[in-house]
Amino acid sequence: METDGRGRAERGAREGEGPIAPPHAHGTPAIPVFLYHCVVDDPPDWIAEFTVTPKQFGAHLDAVVRSGRTPVTISAIADHLAGRAPLPPRPVLLTFDDGFADLPGPTAEALAERALPATAYLTTGAIAPGGRSLLPPAPMMPLARAAELERSGMEIGSHTVTHAQLDTLSVKALAYELRTSKAVLEDALGHEIRHLAYPHGYNSPRVRAMSARAGYETATAVRHALSSDRDERYRIARLIVRRTHTVADVEGWLAGAGARVAPYRDGPKTIAWRWYRRARAVVHGPEFAG
Repeated sequence: METDGRGRAERGAREGEGPIAPPHAHGTPAIPVFLYHCVVDDPPDWIAEFTVTPKQFGAHLDAVVRSGRTPVTISAIADHLAGRAPLPPRPVLLTFDDGFADLPGPTAEALAERALPATAYLTTGAIAPGGRSLLPPAPMMPLARAAELERSGMEIGSHTVTHAQLDTLSVKALAYELRTSKAVLEDALGHEIRHLAYPHGYNSPRVRAMSARAGYETATAVRHALSSDRDERYRIARLIVRRTHTVADVEGWLAGAGARVAPYRDGPKTIAWRWYRRARAVVHGPEFAG
């Protein structure tokens, strides 16, 4: 998770700071990439802010359908950014982080009912048998159901092993997070895993370079911004959906308004926050990205 700068849980979301752009202000069409976490009525307190109810979620999906945008998975954006294929008209991408228990059940069903593909980034330490992660307790899906997600129309990507703040890790620890999560998912699904989502969106030039060397074609951040067809392949912007966001917010994003349009440079607050977290990690060790 990463957030946009409002409140205690959003301190690390400084990438989203700055003026909000009107539609196409950067001369390139905005692409909304939505980030969801849990879709339940009664979530654990620690994830409640980033949870929507099934009723809210259904209303958001109906807004996506009404928008006339073309729903795609992350591979379509990867193909465009790599120059292999053009994007379809007015794309939209729905993504889900962590792998909460609702994902292969009612959440996948709500998507399938509307013929909406999506991308799920799974934290392997939280869902694999015997795995360990930094995520606080919550009902999680089992790794064995990942193939079921693919059959329902979701593309699977990695969300690391433990959900640590990647930009504070040593080279060895970072390589473990990137490579082990990829290997676990590939063993479970029987094919290559090409895409990554940074926990809480935390990344750095070193994290991005090592993600590429680990074999990922793309990596998504958060930034609480609209992506675009010029976005950075290893820092694709996403819009984090909170329980307080309304259908009107979703409709605004679908119209290409209401948030900055990536790519753009990190602001000084983002950089300062990164150095503070690195200093904490030296003292306290790897910390939960959330």
